[in-house]
Amino acid sequence: MSCAPVCGGAFESIPIIDLEDAFSEDEALRRALAQQIRMACMDVGFFYVKNHGIAQHCLDEVLRVNKEYYSLPSEEKMKLHHKTVPNFKGYSPPLEANIQPGNKGDLHEGFRIGWEEKSGDTVVQNTSRDGVMAGANVWPDRPEDFRTACMDYYHAALAVGKKLFCLFALALDLPETYFDDKTVYSAATMRTLHYPPQPDALDDKTLGIGAHTDFVCFTILWQQTGLEALQVLNSRDQWINVPPLPGTLVIKYEYFALGDQFARWTNDIFKSTVHRAANKNIIDRYSIALFFGTDYEVNIEPIYTCVTAERPAIYQAITAGEHVRQRLKAMYNK
Repeated sequence: MSCAPVCGGAFESIPIIDLEDAFSEDEALRRALAQQIRMACMDVGFFYVKNHGIAQHCLDEVLRVNKEYYSLPSEEKMKLHHKTVPNFKGYSPPLEANIQPGNKGDLHEGFRIGWEEKSGDTVVQNTSRDGVMAGANVWPDRPEDFRTACMDYYHAALAVGKKLFCLFALALDLPETYFDDKTVYSAATMRTLHYPPQPDALDDKTLGIGAHTDFVCFTILWQQTGLEALQVLNSRDQWINVPPLPGTLVIKYEYFALGDQFARWTNDIFKSTVHRAANKNIIDRYSIALFFGTDYEVNIEPIYTCVTAERPAIYQAITAGEHVRQRLKAMYNK
């Protein structure tokens, strides 16, 4: 199979992909599913997934604790302000970040965590190979079950990401296990996000999140049902709504202008899609983004199936950790 790009980008909707066959023992079914993902990555850069395996109870609990957390007084949340720790984890208040130059700031607040393995009541941290995110997570005192609910969802979404890596490998004409040794330590960070009501947003200078692309391999996004905000930009410069669909997650496969992990790996084969959160809801909105990358010490450079004489490698190698560090520093001026 050739890794040559295909024409596309003038999409008007986001494809929905059923992940049921990802768990099949039939390799032909898994490869057919990978081809659907390949086309979605080339043509759109976004797709929904259903039958992902995350239980509704898990989603309900993580939404509940985040509603409780973000209702706390600002001074309580600021006790874990991420700028007081060196690893970007913890709380970020509204308008602190401004991902789109020229805007007035991103009108949301968030809480960032990294990889953490649970063994009973004992927390086991991966501190030896955690790169820019090295160090333990920080957790609020209230609500008491915030950590439990967040980590339950984190690990459930992590399992989806691991399965997607296998499908991405097949989509790139690689062995199904190609990414296994590059994701041993699960270099994934998660942000829970709260968007305050913004019904009077009259311009595009103060958005929930400004127009941007993500900077890891891919993002797994859960959106609160019934509240629209996410939009993606097609090749006709039209903003296409990505409304939350019950039972689905949104997979964002994209790159930043400097080149993220999969853009470098695929030699710009897969489609990059700008997106934003244009929040105009009259009530609070919540979402959760798991930014899925590789182990931080992994060198990212074009994969051999994506390099030909007609399409030579266009990126130099960079470690995944250094790339993430550069983007986070730029985003928060830290």
